[in-house]
Amino acid sequence: SFYWTKPRLRGGYYLHLDPEETFIATGFWEPHKDDLHRIRKEFEMDDAPVRRIINDPGFKAVWGELKGDAVKTAPKGFSKEHPAIDLINKKQHIFIKNFTVKEATSPGFLNTVNDAFKAIRPYFDYMSEVLTTDLNGVSLID
Repeated sequence: SFYWTKPRLRGGYYLHLDPEETFIATGFWEPHKDDLHRIRKEFEMDDAPVRRIINDPGFKAVWGELKGDAVKTAPKGFSKEHPAIDLINKKQHIFIKNFTVKEATSPGFLNTVNDAFKAIRPYFDYMSEVLTTDLNGVSLID
């Protein structure tokens, strides 16, 4: 297994190679509670930017649907009736792409993984912006 992240850029990359199961994953597996709250507040204020990214046909062709554990109704302080509750209730924000043994042992496998990780960049760029600014858009890292 391999995990990589870069300071100031948020999100992680995961490659799992195993004879029984090969997949790549990316996103926010167990975000810090402050980060999770910030993500939820952003989606509460405006979920359109993230929806444009994760619903883009090219993005979906590579990564499919957003996955991750979620609370059953709504997190404390958020309305279960909010239109973005499907995003707000997530405790994890992850994308997973599985591979067959044939795909994982093909000569082009590393290029496929590289292309998939490049395809996640718009999502990570957006989430990095969210997680490095406050609710007013003021940088937290300058």
